[in-house]
Amino acid sequence: MKTKRQVQKEATRLHILETAYHIYAEEGFSATTNRIARAASVSHGTIFVHFPTVENLIVCLLDDFNAEINGQLHGLSEKNEQLETFLEAHINVLIRYEAFYKRLISEVNGLPQEAKFVFINMQSVVSFHFNQVIERCKKEKTIKEIPMHIIFNSWLGLVHYYLTNSYLFTEGSVLTEYKEELICNFIKLIKK
Repeated sequence: MKTKRQVQKEATRLHILETAYHIYAEEGFSATTNRIARAASVSHGTIFVHFPTVENLIVCLLDDFNAEINGQLHGLSEKNEQLETFLEAHINVLIRYEAFYKRLISEVNGLPQEAKFVFINMQSVVSFHFNQVIERCKKEKTIKEIPMHIIFNSWLGLVHYYLTNSYLFTEGSVLTEYKEELICNFIKLIKK
């Protein structure tokens, strides 16, 4: 059983991570830890009690995000869910973190190397689960014989295009507004 202090420490760490999601989404990954501390209403030193470096904070944040995506997609890929259901779940996770993910894909090249590795791992996790669903569709002969990497990169490219150019489509959540259209038309592209 955790002590009251351990519970409080864990709650502070989670609060810092949640605040960092919002600050990085709004201001980019160049936002300072001092800015995150102020927004979280904690001392600047408290950030470093939980995250020894800025790089560690970013890596922990991406690990947390990766776990959320993996948690949502793992069960679906194992359960014989339809491709449409899987794509919808992927977009739904991204909708919850849309501003953060949009910032992440636009600034990933400027992140520390370890954070880039976490980002690559995140995409690999999505690709792995995506591949399981696509392979079932291929066995059922419901989609064209297109190499997996082309199918996956086409899906990710479509989602990333809409995110990075959202100002062309809407003032609100581009994924919320275009989710059905993206899924429907992507499936039309690869369907037999």
